[in-house]
Amino acid sequence: MNARDDRRWLELACDLARSCPPSETAFSVGAVIVGADGSELARGFSRETDPTAHAEEVALARTAVPTLAGATIYSSLEPCGRRLSRPRPCALLIVDAGIGRVVYAWREPSLFVEGDGDEVLRAAGVEVVHVADLAERAREPNAHLL
Repeated sequence: MNARDDRRWLELACDLARSCPPSETAFSVGAVIVGADGSELARGFSRETDPTAHAEEVALARTAVPTLAGATIYSSLEPCGRRLSRPRPCALLIVDAGIGRVVYAWREPSLFVEGDGDEVLRAAGVEVVHVADLAERAREPNAHLL
């Protein structure tokens, strides 16, 4: 993937976050998984399938390919490294799925848990790209929390 493709997919993830049912206890996040060939494999947004579902976990559950090696997941928010609502945070679900690259817009604020997904992913050998100039776009559907 090149920077232009990264930006296009990450903008889509940010737009998906606007579809989230509102919550006072969780961020609105969008995620898109893109295969090594540049095709979309799955997408999701927070609370789309149940009240505690995170965007990355929804997208991961929708993938139909046997391996996600070579895939990139785009998330409007840094994938969680800690989680209160489930035993496995999204960063570890991404590692378990074999995704080797994560691109995100907004670093998780320490509002609900300490945001350390970036570090968890890097420690597992995942390439992490933070596109900070899209952070404002990712924050917009979360303005009520900030």
